[in-house]
Amino acid sequence: MKSDRSLHSRVLTSAPVLTTGRLLLRGPQDSDLDALTDMVTQSDRMKHVGGKGTSTEAWRAFISGIGHWQMRDFGFFTITDRNTGETFGRCGLLRHVGWPETELAYHLFDGAEGRGIAYEACVAVRRWAGESLGLGPLASFIAPANARSRALAKRLGAVEEGLHVIDGDQALVHRHLAHDAPLARAQWLEVSQ
Repeated sequence: MKSDRSLHSRVLTSAPVLTTGRLLLRGPQDSDLDALTDMVTQSDRMKHVGGKGTSTEAWRAFISGIGHWQMRDFGFFTITDRNTGETFGRCGLLRHVGWPETELAYHLFDGAEGRGIAYEACVAVRRWAGESLGLGPLASFIAPANARSRALAKRLGAVEEGLHVIDGDQALVHRHLAHDAPLARAQWLEVSQ
């Protein structure tokens, strides 16, 4: 679904810009809606977050993400290639009403997986959350069947704490390293080159 929104790009939040060796993480822009809509309506990866949705649900998720930045001063960053501007997915911090704590959340768009992009983005967001926001070790709430996401959490050094019900769904809580833990610092050095 391509819309006239893709003809221009406006910054929609006060999100900072984070950079790594390969990536630029920025706040959402109106031109990002098309890629999110494609993921929500077409990607098989949606099975881990309730199944495929409609374009209206994608719109609501997009607008909700912008509102999250306004209310919490954090939210999803759009992950892009530093050189080409290609959009790979989203990574950021979420704290929805009723959630037990702030989550380090991530999802890639189809075709972006298998290249270490989510790992690199998560390392950058974890560092920013600790250094700029003063947040302690973050959690990721992962569906038990989402093996790829669980493997990424493990690669990041997260420890599985157990199964909880979050927002009505079962999720394995993975506790991430503090941003200044030795392994976290080493991972930052790795991805910042």
